[in-house]
This record gives sequence, structure tokens and C-alpha cells, in this order.
Amino acid sequence: MTKEGTSFWRRKLHDIIYEADTPAGKLFDVVLLILILASIALVMLESVKSIDAKYHDVFEVGEWIITIFFTLEYFARIITIKKPTKYIFSFYGLIDFFSTIPQYLAFFFIGSNALLTVRALRLLRVFRILKITRYVGESNKLSKALKDSRAKISIFLFAVLILCIIAGTIMYMIEGEQSGFSSIPVSVYWCIVTLTTVGFGDIAPVTPLGQLIAAVIMILGYGIIAVPTGIVSAEYAKDMSSEKITIDGEDYVHMNTQACVNCNAKKHRDDAEFCHKCGHTLNVSHE
Repeated sequence: MTKEGTSFWRRKLHDIIYEADTPAGKLFDVVLLILILASIALVMLESVKSIDAKYHDVFEVGEWIITIFFTLEYFARIITIKKPTKYIFSFYGLIDFFSTIPQYLAFFFIGSNALLTVRALRLLRVFRILKITRYVGESNKLSKALKDSRAKISIFLFAVLILCIIAGTIMYMIEGEQSGFSSIPVSVYWCIVTLTTVGFGDIAPVTPLGQLIAAVIMILGYGIIAVPTGIVSAEYAKDMSSEKITIDGEDYVHMNTQACVNCNAKKHRDDAEFCHKCGHTLNVSHE
């Protein structure tokens, strides 16, 4: 095959795998989603001993078919971009790898002494569910909102931890060992459980003052739970209102799923001919 022919099929394959603007690309995404869900269903059904005993061979064949498809997909993603490491070491690249390799590793760990290892490796296939996030656009926005909120949430959690330490120490002083508050760490544990409204009930205050403090902590818990949600929601709303890219000083809202064959960058304008990140020529035709 000539160099031009190789370049042509690599570009076509790239359009199918990385983009969803073409009928073939949409079909590929749908098939992949079905296979991911089928794989997760197989993992779950295998954990039911009665079902696995009856259909184990069927599950095994189905799993190998799905694994081979995922393997071909993984290598196809690598060979269709000019900088494979951009994909291999990306979040989705690592997810694709670690969700595919367990089936092959389990194949080599045979024998009665390795049954637990095999089971652990096979259970790692549930990570394939993370592959779905690639096809759910809103998940990328949520991930960005969480990333942008991490500093505020970290400070908030640190403040909550300080509150739990102070309240736990006070409860240790008030209640004492006779009420189950045998140490400050145990009291802090009780405070965290109470503040998060879990309430296991393994430790409970018995004195009136301790019960009053516990009631205050419970009420605070309802307010505290809402704070991280509010922080992330604010960042999410901000991201939704400013979902745009800046090129040559102008702002544009991305309207397609084109991915650069060179650096795999996305969020390109509909009329873009070159990648906004590396300048490589885009495949502007989706006919």
C-alpha cells in the first residue's frame, strides 16, 4: 500500500474512532457503548454463583469477544494519531488499557493457588464503565467543574476537620469513657459520623449537655452537606455560560466533535481548517 493510501485509511479510521459527526462515527460509538454495558453485565452475572455455574462457558466466550474488540479499538486509537503518547498516557488511554488487560493477565494466572488473583483481575473489568464518560459530553463539564472547585472544597473540608477535632475533644471531656468516648480519636470519629448524618449508633452521648452538643452537630450536618454541592454547582454554571475557546483574540463556542489527527485536541469551530492547538490541518470534510 502506498504512503498516500496508508494516510487515507488512517484518516478515515481516525474520523470513525475519534469523531461523532459522521454516520460511521456515530455507529462506532453506539456499538462501543453497547459492548461496554454488555461487559459490565457479564461481570455482574458472573458474580452470581448459580448463574455462573450454568452459563460460565457462554460468559467466557462473550467476554473474550468483547475483550478482543476493545483491544483492536485500543491499538486503532494509537495508530491513527501522529503522537500516540498523547493518547496512551491520557486519562482515557489509561482507562482503556486497564479495562482491557485484566482478561489477558487472568489467562496466564491458572491453577488452584492463583484463583483469588484471577478473580481480582477479572473484577477490574468493571473499570470499563469509565469508558462511557468519553461519550457523555456532560461528564467532561462536570469533571472540569470539580477540578475548578478543588481548592475551595479542600479548604472547606479542612475547616470541617478542624470542627470535628474541636467538637470531638469537647465530647470526650463531657461524656468520658463510661459513655463510649474512650479517646479523642474515637470522639472525633463519632463527630464525623454524626456531622455527615450517617449515625451508626455505636456511640451515643448520655448527658444532657452532650446530647445538646450532638443536636447542634446534627443540625450543622445538614447545612454542611449542601456547601460542596453549591460550590460545584456554581463552577458548573460558570462553565456552561463560558463554554468557548479563544482564537486570535476572538471567542467561539465549539460546535463539532472534530479531533486533531496530530495532537488529538478537540473543541474546533465548524469552519476551522487548522487545529487551534498545534496548527495541523483538520479533515474539514465529513461528506
